[in-house]
Parts: sequence; C-alpha cells; structure tokens
Amino acid sequence: MKKYRVPDRLKAFAAVFKENGHSLYLVGGAVRDYLLGTENHDYDFTTDATPDEVKTMFRRTIDTGIKHGTVTVPFRGDMYEVTTFRSEADYSDMRHPDKVTFIRSLEEDLKRRDFTINAFAADLGDGSIIDLHNGMRDLEMHLIRAIGDPEERFHEDALRMLRAARFSAKLSFDIEKTTFEAMRRLAANIDRVSAERIKDELFSLVLSKDPARGLENLRLSGLMAILLPELYATVGIRQEGQHSDDVYTHSVGTLVRATSNGHTWRVRLAALFHDIGKVATRAEGSDRPYTFYGHESESAREYRNIAARLKCSNEERDSVSLLIENHMFSYSEEWTDAAVRRFIRRVGADNIPDLIDLRRDDAESISGSCDRRMLDHLEERIENELEKANALSVKDLAIDGNDLIGVGIPRGPMIGKILSLLLEEVLELPSLNRRDYLLPKAKRIFSGFLES
Repeated sequence: MKKYRVPDRLKAFAAVFKENGHSLYLVGGAVRDYLLGTENHDYDFTTDATPDEVKTMFRRTIDTGIKHGTVTVPFRGDMYEVTTFRSEADYSDMRHPDKVTFIRSLEEDLKRRDFTINAFAADLGDGSIIDLHNGMRDLEMHLIRAIGDPEERFHEDALRMLRAARFSAKLSFDIEKTTFEAMRRLAANIDRVSAERIKDELFSLVLSKDPARGLENLRLSGLMAILLPELYATVGIRQEGQHSDDVYTHSVGTLVRATSNGHTWRVRLAALFHDIGKVATRAEGSDRPYTFYGHESESAREYRNIAARLKCSNEERDSVSLLIENHMFSYSEEWTDAAVRRFIRRVGADNIPDLIDLRRDDAESISGSCDRRMLDHLEERIENELEKANALSVKDLAIDGNDLIGVGIPRGPMIGKILSLLLEEVLELPSLNRRDYLLPKAKRIFSGFLES
C-alpha cells in the first residue's frame, strides 16, 4: 500500500508526541481521501496518550470533548483535534456510548469506527498506512461497508445509516448488501437521532457530487419515508403533458442538473423540493390529464415545514422557499418596464440569478435542454432597470416613515401601508419618486383611510 505523504507541520506535531513517549496517527477521511487522490485537510488524530497526558505536552489545550477523550490543540496557527484510543460499550440512546474506556491499542480503537473506508490510520512518523479492516479492498470496489456486524454499528449510532447514504453520494459508491439490508431493518431507529445531526447529513448528501445515488439509497432503505415524507410521497405521482417522469424522478433530475451546472446550494435544495406540493394540488384537468394549480405555493409551504422540522437557519428556510414559491414565473416580451420592476421587487435583486438558474435546471430536467433566449432577455431587462437606480423597495423612496410622522401621520402599521402604496405608484412611474409629490399623496391616502 502507498504511504501517506506527511506534511511538515504534521511531522512537527507528531514529533511532540514521540518526544513524550507516545504515538500519533492520522485517521478517517483525510487518509481515505488521500488514497482516492482527493484533497482533504480536515484532520482527525488519535493517540495512545490520555487526555491529561496530551495536556501536559502543550502550553495550551481546549477540552472540546474531554469526556470522550478529545482535546483540541492549537499548534503553529492550526487547531488539531486529538482523541485518545478508546473502546465503547452500550449505546442506550443510539448515539452516545454509556461507557468509554481509554486504551493503548490502535487496533481496538479502529474497531469502533463506522465503515471500513473510514478506518484507515496513517503513522505520522513514516507515513505508513494501517488498514486492519480491508478498507483498501472496499475503496477499489467502490463499496460502503460497515465494520463487523452492521446492525451493531447502527445500534451504536443510528445516524450511521444516513451517513452511509451520504458517503454513497459523496464518493459515488454503492452500499454493500449486508450493510444496506441492516439499514432497511433498522431504518425506524433514525427517529432517535437529533434533528440537527440529521439536517447536516441530509444537506451534505443533497450537495454532494452524486445526490441521485444517495437519495435512491434513502428511498430504498426506508429512511426517506421517515425523514422526508413530503418528497417520498411524490414517488409514482404521474404528471403527463410535457413530463414523461413522475414528480419524484423529475425533482431528482432537476437537482442533478443543478449539480452538474455548478449552481448554488440554495438552487440545489430548491430543485429537489420545488414540486413536492404537486401531491396535494393534483387534480383532473379538462384539457390535459392533470393540473397542479398553486403547487409552487404549496411546495414552498411544505418546504418550510421540512426546514422547521430539521431546525434549519432562517436563511436556509427563507431563501430556498422564496425560490420555490417563484419558480413558475412566466416572462414574455410584452412585460412592461413596470412589470419588470415589480418582478425585481417581489423576488429581490439578489435572488434573481438563483431563480433563473432554477428555472433552467427545471426545463433541462423536463426536456434535456433549455431555450434560454427569453430568460436571457429578462436578465438583460433586469440589468437595465438596476442600472437606472429606480426605486424598487420602500427604502428607495424619496421619503421615509419619519417624513410621514412629520406631516401628522401617527406611528404604527399605517406608516408601512402608505409607503407600500406609494411604492406601487413609483414602480409604475419612477419619475414620481419626489418628495413634493409623495408627501402630499401620502396625506391624501391617510385621509382616505380615515374616511373609509
């Protein structure tokens, strides 16, 4: 087996351990990816030194996971996580071991890891790579295989089932048969895992180089029905018309297009979930087999439910749901300049490139190509409007809430309503964005509210 080429900074770090009578190994993904010829500088280290012994070797350390043997060591401008060799016993919560024992055996430590391709260790002294679980065989066969009994590994941490699917997407590997069968039998245990951990793995899978493979492993294992029932429900939902694929196949195809086109994480997530609302909105059509009126709004609503369930950030929820909500926009050259400005206002100038990318991915998933002429024309018109620096939002108006208060309009929700009405006029005719027009108009609007 080839040797790991140890960077000088890691040699220096390992030398500190050697000088103190201990060994240090690089383990996990960094070694795996080195063997695959890909970059990975996310280093994880394991040692026969106990956490207390590690702390005596360095002037400063951080107890990031001291209970489980992990100490973070600042070293020459980098932060290195070092974990003591350990054995683990009993996982009553299917996540954390009930008992951790520090040991001096690398062989025993590697046994507790998840998959054979993640159980390599590189000696940072001479670069020799230790492979005690035939990980190299599985790398060559492009297989994800659990170490030992897969049911034991998945009982220890149910998230490992989702990680198997994620690695299949990341590496374009298959999941070994007995490992996959164990996933199917134990899929229900995924409910024991926290939403935050599930979200991280799911999003990493979707944003991997081969998401279709990972998603299919989720579907066939039963994990998708538990974790993403909204997406799973689209399997077999026929569309007809321009669509030859069911909703699920089309959605995954749109994600594949977004991935191959190098589009942003927002576009990729929106691509996968943009049609999940078609299940709830499908109806028999009069001039075609099925209609899905309003499915974009329903899809956005269902995605927001998913985002809440997975405890996503506000940005992950709002930016993606906005793309889903607006992905059915229909542009024609007959749009007036005011219509273009209203489109910019509704979507937001910063979101338009992503929205147009999503529209292209959607079209390519349907027919294999996209006639970009109309979208390019829309982009050109949007750029022209942005260059004019016309008012496109309330904050661009020549007056603000303080000006309205200054002419006698009381503080409160009325201020926002009046500014929004003024913006509608300015969007139609930008030359009206003047204080001498807007303030008297605001007073007339306020008087109309009082009289109504």
